[in-house]
Amino acid sequence: MKCKYLYIIILFVVISTNGCGNGGSVDSLPSHPTFASDIAPILQKNCLPCHRDQGAAPFSLATYIAVKKHAKTIAKVTQKRIMPPWPADPSYSHFVGEKVLSDRDIAIIQKWVKQGAVEGGQKYVYRPNTIDRSNIRKPDLVIPFDSVVMHEGDLDRFFISLSNVSLPKKRFISALEFVPTEPGLVHHANGHLLLYKEGSKRMPRRPRRKMEARSEMNLDLAAGLEMQADDGSLPLRIHSAFNYLPGVQGIEYPNGIGAFEVTKDFAAVMNDVHYGPADKTVVDRSVLNVFFTDIAPSRVLSELMLGTNGVSKIVPPLVVPANKVTKHTTRFTIPEDISVLTINPHLHMLGKSFLAFAVKPNGDTIPLIRILRWNFNWQYFYTFKTMLRIPAGSEIVAVAEFDNTSNNPWNPNRPPKQVSERWDSGGASMRASDEMFQFIITHTLYKKGDEFVSLEKK
Repeated sequence: MKCKYLYIIILFVVISTNGCGNGGSVDSLPSHPTFASDIAPILQKNCLPCHRDQGAAPFSLATYIAVKKHAKTIAKVTQKRIMPPWPADPSYSHFVGEKVLSDRDIAIIQKWVKQGAVEGGQKYVYRPNTIDRSNIRKPDLVIPFDSVVMHEGDLDRFFISLSNVSLPKKRFISALEFVPTEPGLVHHANGHLLLYKEGSKRMPRRPRRKMEARSEMNLDLAAGLEMQADDGSLPLRIHSAFNYLPGVQGIEYPNGIGAFEVTKDFAAVMNDVHYGPADKTVVDRSVLNVFFTDIAPSRVLSELMLGTNGVSKIVPPLVVPANKVTKHTTRFTIPEDISVLTINPHLHMLGKSFLAFAVKPNGDTIPLIRILRWNFNWQYFYTFKTMLRIPAGSEIVAVAEFDNTSNNPWNPNRPPKQVSERWDSGGASMRASDEMFQFIITHTLYKKGDEFVSLEKK
């Protein structure tokens, strides 16, 4: 789904919204708000992570001229709470980097636009909280992948891509961040790292290679991409080292949490990257930003995936008949105390709503996330402000609704037709026109005091 279609739809689809009432008195508004004093700080916090050069949004809002050009649109979409996009319900749970405008923020924007969108006497100096092509910080290393050309009229295409790296010495990595140049076309990317023992691999002369995946299984492509060590053995693999979904931004945990060590010679493998349909010919030049740290890894992270291709079955099975709205549930009981850092709900185009919570052995409920209106284009990795303990014996429950009617503006089928998972891929559906229901939980084993460990950026 292309970004420009997202913006066309959100401007013309009638959406019923209610004020969130999330703080800020509207009685104390500045009498004459200006861009420099009042508007730019709001945009800096809530809009510029996407609306910047090479960001996920289709235009930049990094200058006064750019903002004034879009002032009326900004007033409209913020008043209706269409923008900034933050699908998670802030009245249910809270996360790092929430992009939710207060009633006062919205009132200031409305007043500023009505008064002529004045710049103000003092020029606003843009202090980016994001670097071009990174939402974390300036990367220590940028690993490029082979470019991919998507031609006008292309449908779903899938690539396995590899890039070899040689460092002077072993290093600790605190974060990896996959960044496409065509985020509107990338449906998802899953990647891992291959670690080679010293002297076991002569780096190929051509460090970057890719293959288009059709009917082959990913493992069958290893030889063609020269993944093996020189003796033919497969190297150590760090599974799911980096991932991407529409709207996802990079995460760097503090104090060595989730960090890992890489050998001098290693390879970054996109196992796979999925491009959706293209309405024009474009070239994607994706990169992997690498962030080193001198802090040794302190906590090992694990991923727990419920639902499609995960540890728990979906009830009833994920089959959504034409012209129906269906509800499905998946459940899993935690065998030991865990500390949750980040969660990621994942549905496709028929998604309508999403709810997840944990029920403790004593019957108490731990709210995890509630999304009242699913939006395929904004599938964040939601990081809690502090680690969230879920005790052993708790049942994690995820509930999703799917709308396979003509009332769903994202429905890829006109008229609607029955949609389900693709069981021929082991339940891991690939095409955006199929459906998925996943809830991915990044966690570590609980330690006393985890509830007080902040995950917010310093």
